[in-house]
Parts: sequence; structure tokens; C-alpha cells
Amino acid sequence: MLVDGVAQATSDDPLAASLGIVQPILEYAGTIAFAVSGALLAARKRMDLVGVLVLGCIVAVGGGTARDVLLQQPVFWVTSPTFVLVAAVVAVATLPLHRRGIIQFGQRFNLMSISDAAGMALFVITGTNVALQADASHVAAVLVGVIAGVGGGMIRDVLAMEIPDVLRNGQFYASAAFIGAVLYVLLLELPVSPLALFWLPILVIFAIRIFSLRRGWAVPTASLPEPRQPPGTGPANL
Repeated sequence: MLVDGVAQATSDDPLAASLGIVQPILEYAGTIAFAVSGALLAARKRMDLVGVLVLGCIVAVGGGTARDVLLQQPVFWVTSPTFVLVAAVVAVATLPLHRRGIIQFGQRFNLMSISDAAGMALFVITGTNVALQADASHVAAVLVGVIAGVGGGMIRDVLAMEIPDVLRNGQFYASAAFIGAVLYVLLLELPVSPLALFWLPILVIFAIRIFSLRRGWAVPTASLPEPRQPPGTGPANL
């Protein structure tokens, strides 16, 4: 569930140099998918327009905001609010488009899931890269990258008074982000090209996420039987 909104590309940024024009495309595709998910959840919770805006925007920028706060650096959307504006417009437009069946059309062809997976994969790697550039340790960078990818969705669910989706459905989401971030850090120690360094972890995250959705892959979930009530303590005996 998570938009990173990583800092603007510069000529000396190896990530931007490796991904090129694909980076902003995936970032905005992920932003749109995240904003739609936030707006639809707000509608299911019968929130007003403010709630739709808040949930649509928080899922788009929450992960990147958490990343910047953890790294004690300026929050990206304060100086570059493009992602917030895009998320706000998409969130407001989601409900009318949903009534016309356009959102359902995209969901029927898994366009939202694909955009979500592609955006999340990019946000994880860019978040990890930003953390390393801020002199974070490898372990901390992996955790920051995962938070950048899935943190927005977790904040969205908490505001909607739900258990965060990444913690309960057993699907490879946060786990896929973790695997990709670890792979990225490991590749840094190997003599690989910059293209392989960035693209391989992104493709791994994307592939794990998509295959988990299509084939029903899931991590084990915890469950316990309901505790038995002692005889004579049920509602009928009160």
C-alpha cells in the first residue's frame, strides 16, 4: 500500500540516471493507484469529502513522509507538492469515476494492482537509496525502504480504524518490499552495473507481488481458536 515521492532527479543521482524517464512514470502511476485505494476506503467508511482527500493523499505521501522524518531531512512534498496535488485530484475524481464504472474497468484488467505493485517497488528502492545517501546503515536503510513503500497504506488503514492490510491478509506485500530492499543492499557489494543494481530489485519486488496476487501466494498467518466459555457464563445465563 505506499508513495515514496523521492527527491527530484539530478544529474549526479545514480538512481535517476539508471531509471531515466521510467522513474517519474512509475511514481505517478503508483501515486494514482494509491490515491484511488484511499478514496475508495474513505467511501466505504462513509467519510465526507475531507476524509476522501485525507485518505487519498496520506496513502500517496505517507511513506515518503515517514522516510524523511526518520532520516531527519526536509519532507519532500513541502518543497515539491506535485504528488500531493495529483493525489488530491485523483481522490476527488475517484468517486464520480467509480459511479460511471471506469474504476471497475481498470480493476477488471488489474491495472490498479499492476500500478500499485510497480509504484511500490520503485518507492522501496528509492527509499532505500535515499537512506543510504543519508549515511544510514544497511539494516536501517532496508527498514526505511520498506516503510517508504508500505507506510502510507498503513497510516491510511489506521485512520480508517482498520488493521493495516499489509499485516493481516498474508499476501506478499511488505515481505516483497523487504526482499527487494535486502537484494538491493546485497547487490551494492557486488560488481554489477548500475542498471542491474536498480532494475533487478525493482523487478523482483514487482514479480513477487504480481505472482502472489495471481497464484494466491501468501505468508503464514497466525490464528488461535476462540476460547471456550465456562459452563453457566454465556449470555443466556446472565
